[in-house]
Amino acid sequence: MPLFLILVTLLFAACEKDVSVNLPQQEPQLVVEGRFENGSYPLVILTHSLNYFSQIDPAVLTNAFVHNATVTVSDGSKTMTLKERVIDTGNMKFFVYLPDLTQPANNFTGKVPGTYTLRINADNKAYESVTTIPPRGMQLDSIWWTLVTVDDSTKARLWVKITDAPAFGNYGRYFTKRNSEPYLPGLNSVVDDQLVNGTTFEIPVDAGVNKNLNPDDRPDEFFEPGDTVTLKFCNIDKATWDFWRTLDFAYNSNGNPFSSPTKILGNVPGALGYWGGYTVTYKTIIISR
Repeated sequence: MPLFLILVTLLFAACEKDVSVNLPQQEPQLVVEGRFENGSYPLVILTHSLNYFSQIDPAVLTNAFVHNATVTVSDGSKTMTLKERVIDTGNMKFFVYLPDLTQPANNFTGKVPGTYTLRINADNKAYESVTTIPPRGMQLDSIWWTLVTVDDSTKARLWVKITDAPAFGNYGRYFTKRNSEPYLPGLNSVVDDQLVNGTTFEIPVDAGVNKNLNPDDRPDEFFEPGDTVTLKFCNIDKATWDFWRTLDFAYNSNGNPFSSPTKILGNVPGALGYWGGYTVTYKTIIISR
């Protein structure tokens, strides 16, 4: 072993010491996950944050949902009330806030472009956030696939062509759906026009992933011959892009000792999470066997 490495080894061995850190218990914060797509009703999920070392199981997750909140969405002229509903998956129950169907005259779907204000009263506190469903500054032109060889197996790589509008400040996020699976975002699910402004460009698109799975159990970024793939491409505003950009980075850096700390940039003052608008375009392709 070189002298330098021996000295470094001895130095760290001599300085080894058990360190016990007493982390204070944080007060739970409201966590907001709200989205509003063009042509659809808004959906809002409210939970309480958990401590870093909390043991996660279905019972803990179920208890984290926030009930009996007052939730409204306004477009500037009309205001609709969202009511709490339960979705039972069999494994656990999810609680979501959706438009009150008993007041259909007040309900409205998202439009392009549109500006929408979310107001929440929960835990004796008031929260407010504004998002936009933006114009299609990034236009999804086409999708196609190419065959690649991965570990002696034939796979398919998905490609897209996008045309960006001349003005700077366009942002996007994508999801993929494989056969009958749900729509899943990519590990790096957002794109912006900082380097491609006003151009037509082609980029490869990784298959979306279920981030609840252990990384070793996830499929790779490719698709299989015979798959029917639907790409969901969304134009989003900068605040929504900032949230998912920082969350994707934090998730992908988890466990990396050389990564820098990342602050998740939400857009709901006083709470964690985001209220985001999506201008959605779908394209489907069948990968030949």
